Amino acid sequence: MTSAARAPLSAVLITRNAAAALEPCLDSLAFADEVVIVDSSSSDGTVDIASRKGARVVQKEWLGFGRQKQFAVEQASHDWVLCLDADERVSPPLAQSIEQALAAPVSPVYRMARRNRFLGRWLAHGEGYPAWSPRLFNRLNARWSDDIVHEKVLFAVTPGTLAGDLMHDSSDDLSAHLERQNLYSTLAARQAFEQGGSASVAHLLASPVVRFIKFYLLRLGFLDGVPGLLHISIGCISSYVKYAKLIELQRRR
Repeated sequence: MTSAARAPLSAVLITRNAAAALEPCLDSLAFADEVVIVDSSSSDGTVDIASRKGARVVQKEWLGFGRQKQFAVEQASHDWVLCLDADERVSPPLAQSIEQALAAPVSPVYRMARRNRFLGRWLAHGEGYPAWSPRLFNRLNARWSDDIVHEKVLFAVTPGTLAGDLMHDSSDDLSAHLERQNLYSTLAARQAFEQGGSASVAHLLASPVVRFIKFYLLRLGFLDGVPGLLHISIGCISSYVKYAKLIELQRRR
């Protein structure tokens, strides 16, 4: 029930065959006044879990990540929205921080630290933490971009910062992770190509090296052991592959 001391909150998610991860996410959103799920024809029990947990489910054909998330925001009953992915959950300290922010907002947009779990380890450095992400906002002042991948929240204010972590429970299945990265690199290359972007040999050579130095050395990713090394290495490979696919699209043109 909505607290009289704070603004009402809608938690919004997009899903497709997310049954394996969804329940912990929804359990962590018990403090929200409503949960809205925009689903894209799931066939694995996602909708049953969502309905059992009291979420309102809206079916929508896939529009791309950014447009799908914005559509979900528009289905909310309240202007303040918290946007999550199905494999994320709100930690108790973050939930408390969100409640406090809604009681006395200092900005219409708030960012939070996103902590990644990879191959059984919660990462504390490198790309894995803190991955600052604006996920709580008033939809009158912010919106999701139309990007088909690597979507972002667009706003023109100074965001507030919330205490507590958004927990991202990545798959322990390395093959599944690599498949997702392959898909994302394809989408990112296509998006860059359609927006007039280009790539060269310099991008192929420099991008993974710069990324590795930044996250593994400067941001201490080496302290996360083998999972940290693999997480950053795969990110570097994905960057290389994205530019390789963009060069392929250029040559086909």
